[in-house]
Amino acid sequence: MSAPSLIMQNEPLSERDRVTAEQWTMRDGTQVLIRSIRPQDEPLMIAFHEGLSGRSVYMRYFESLSFKARTAHERLLRICFADPEQEIVLVAVHTDQQTGAQSILGVGRLSKYSDGKTAEIAGLVSDDYQGRGLGTELLKRLVQAAPSQGIRRITAEMLRDNTVMQTIAKRLGFRLHQLKDPRSVRAAMDL
Repeated sequence: MSAPSLIMQNEPLSERDRVTAEQWTMRDGTQVLIRSIRPQDEPLMIAFHEGLSGRSVYMRYFESLSFKARTAHERLLRICFADPEQEIVLVAVHTDQQTGAQSILGVGRLSKYSDGKTAEIAGLVSDDYQGRGLGTELLKRLVQAAPSQGIRRITAEMLRDNTVMQTIAKRLGFRLHQLKDPRSVRAAMDL
């Protein structure tokens, strides 16, 4: 099934999605549509956060951020109404073939710093779908999109214990650097 037919079950494609939306298959055969986040994704983002373990939350946010804090309407508004001039937010959406219900399985974000030439990259995948290549694919697409946004350098900060993210970063071409904070590692890539 093509990507547009999956989206059109619920709503028409936006002009931006016509350019960026693409079907992708995980290592286990699960199909997702990778597309830009939309304002109407807020309920899907709440469900996504429900499926995250405490460890996944800690690895992404460097603290035990409560479900209530992660799904506060004001916070999700900022995420779902991404300003395309300042950030790219991609979601991987799975559509259940039996019910037609959609769920977000992963989110990747590339956010510009104030200089407009440097950006921070981050990703988060639902616990049930980790280890299937989805996080790598989301981050790879963000790295590929960065030059068209005028970005010349991408950085990411991660916990030293987050060896999975460090492996993904290295695989994508990032160099890792120790920080003064012994808990953290910074990945950097010049484009």
